[in-house]
Amino acid sequence: MIRHIVLFTWTEAATAEQKAAVTAELRKLPGLIPQLRAYTVGADAGINQGNHDYAVVADFDSVDDYLVYRDHPDHQKVIAEHIKPIVATRAAVQLEL
Repeated sequence: MIRHIVLFTWTEAATAEQKAAVTAELRKLPGLIPQLRAYTVGADAGINQGNHDYAVVADFDSVDDYLVYRDHPDHQKVIAEHIKPIVATRAAVQLEL
């Protein structure tokens, strides 16, 4: 099993509406990409200072399934239309479970 974790910080100019759109659009992906086994997205809880603003955690049965998700047109559309316009920094890792 592969777990994909992405952390974002948003630009200062990012609006609440833009951030909400990221969540809304990402939450559509499990219905569009059957290779997703588990999918959690959301804003940081604000418990610790210095954290990233947002996280995505996705589980896949295999590397091939992850690659389908990574390159899927619906996923790429969310990135291009909703994430890239407001992202300041991104960190990601894929690990074997």
